[in-house]
Amino acid sequence: MTHGDNPFINRDWGTPHGTIPFDKIRYEHYEEAIEAGMQEELAEIARITSNADAPTFDNTILALERAGETLDVATTVLGNYLSALATDELHAIAERVMPRLMEHSNKITLDKTLFERIKQVWEGMAAAGLDDEQRMVTEKWYKNFTRNGALLDEGRKEEYNAITQELSLLELSFEQNNLKDKNRFSMHITSPDDLAGIPDSIRALAADKARDKGVDGWLFTLDGPMYVPFMRYAANRELRRRMYLAYNTISAKGDELDNKETVRRIANLRRKVAGMLGYGTFADYVLANRMAECSANVYSMLGQLTDNYMPLAQDEHGRVKALARETDGLDDVMPWDWSYYSEKLRKREYDLDEEEVKEYFELGSVIRGVFGLATRLYGLTFKENAAIPVYAPDVRAFEVFDGDGRFMAVLYTDFHPRATKQSGAWMTEYRSQWRDAAGDHRPHVSLVMNFNPPTDGKPSLLTHDEVNTFLHEFGHALHGMLSDVTYRSISGTSVYRDFVELPSQFMENYGTESGFLDTFARHYRTGEPMPGALVAKIKKAENFNAGYACTRQVSFAALDMAWHDRLEDFTGDVEQYEKQVFARYAVLPQVEGTMMSTQFGHIFSGGYAAGYYGYKWAEILDADAFSKFKENGIFDQPTAQSFRDNILSRGGAEHPMTLYVRFRGRKPTIDALLKRNGIK
Repeated sequence: MTHGDNPFINRDWGTPHGTIPFDKIRYEHYEEAIEAGMQEELAEIARITSNADAPTFDNTILALERAGETLDVATTVLGNYLSALATDELHAIAERVMPRLMEHSNKITLDKTLFERIKQVWEGMAAAGLDDEQRMVTEKWYKNFTRNGALLDEGRKEEYNAITQELSLLELSFEQNNLKDKNRFSMHITSPDDLAGIPDSIRALAADKARDKGVDGWLFTLDGPMYVPFMRYAANRELRRRMYLAYNTISAKGDELDNKETVRRIANLRRKVAGMLGYGTFADYVLANRMAECSANVYSMLGQLTDNYMPLAQDEHGRVKALARETDGLDDVMPWDWSYYSEKLRKREYDLDEEEVKEYFELGSVIRGVFGLATRLYGLTFKENAAIPVYAPDVRAFEVFDGDGRFMAVLYTDFHPRATKQSGAWMTEYRSQWRDAAGDHRPHVSLVMNFNPPTDGKPSLLTHDEVNTFLHEFGHALHGMLSDVTYRSISGTSVYRDFVELPSQFMENYGTESGFLDTFARHYRTGEPMPGALVAKIKKAENFNAGYACTRQVSFAALDMAWHDRLEDFTGDVEQYEKQVFARYAVLPQVEGTMMSTQFGHIFSGGYAAGYYGYKWAEILDADAFSKFKENGIFDQPTAQSFRDNILSRGGAEHPMTLYVRFRGRKPTIDALLKRNGIK
């Protein structure tokens, strides 16, 4: 089969480490490759099902594991671009191919003959003497089929196919509406008086935005690097209110980009699919394949956190409210006031100025610091290679090597906002790790973030929160880069969703450790190291508003469960339903017209449905894990090696609790988290 210059099909790329030739990809390549890839994979499946030999791990599970390479490459790039480089042309392509892709996937998972072969291997695992990895891979494929309709009768399979196709389009529409609605807002300021309190660096960024649009003054958008500091520093309360309302009504304005009906439809279709597969709720369906196991365990954890943190959150609210009354005579602190007065309180209580802190976190220095931490813990080194193609001009590519010089991975970094990029930060892969007769195929990992770009002669300077974001996503990257398994389906971050956040949140623990900060935090102009007194302030302030932060995350997890732990269809008002859920956890007044659900991409388009609790679940794990480092030394080599060997390199090769206990010597407890946050 020849398809001219289509790089998805003709994969003799000649690039370093077989990296994707982004510079050669054109829009017309996607659909051609996806159609060809689907036919290729169906032919490979046909060879499996027509095999006259008895089903074995090699001729069935491994053959399935290796099928569909062309399709995998094309859809991986398409999926990643839809988050990081989502043009209108790409959205149109996605809308055309998503139903076909879902139909194709269903054709495979609903193939009766194929499933029977998988089932026979699964039932005969013990007798066949499969090793740990082979058993996990077989179990994963068996569950993948049973959890995607393989046990349905023929009539129900057709209905399942139609529902899942509709869901794929709804989730895509949800994501597109969020991006479009966020991008169409900007607040144009022409009076310098309205900039009171806003740092010079953010003013410069806003001035650049205005110049780019051909207008005078300053232009503020809802991108994180502008929105967060605006809410934190802008003295003009009315402008803070406008920004807050713009951000918190994304896809909730009742127009063509509104997601309320999409939220209802997604939640109801997911509930219907779960019922078809024999589960009471969609949460039951999801949690059957998670560490938490069931809704009761999730609610128990959320209740435990609420009981421990809500009193602290209420105390924090009282102190912020008192400051607002004292300084500006405000009786009610509204959501658009919280960041502003919290920052004032933090500065008063800890003498900590975020703008001063930023001057020691120039992006280049932070990169060296974070990479250096991986060197110190795991012996990794990073070398930029300009010969590796990248998908945008400001993306960089690094080769990663182990302590013995062995090549480990390619790491792409994509740090700054663009109009075609979703908000937030994430790690993804263009290729995972696996081994076969040809050798060890190393992963190609990407870090995508939204840090402020250099502006007005200043380099990109990060807040301490952004440094923690970098550490978080880099922890995911380490999980991918250090993978050392045989099979793709259990490689790197291919683990239970409530376990995948352990490596990422674990890395955040270093963000307030002087032993780490001292290695890279230098003033961007003078090169002077961050003063010890400032490091001490950062450490002292690490639990500032910890109660509020925890209850906020718990409220999001509760909202997720409310949407997905339903026994009946939802026909009510999205906003009122959400506000009823939030009422138990709300510290601040709820504002009419604002909604989280309509922009909650994690659960409605990002794979965390009935799983957002996993951030807090994994936080218990990460605090408990880091407590071992605190006991032995935060750079202790035997402890780091154990974490690498038992957590980072093993992917999904064994049950996550087995891996965790092997590292920690026992099951986790909440004690370390409560101690870290000063609760206990």
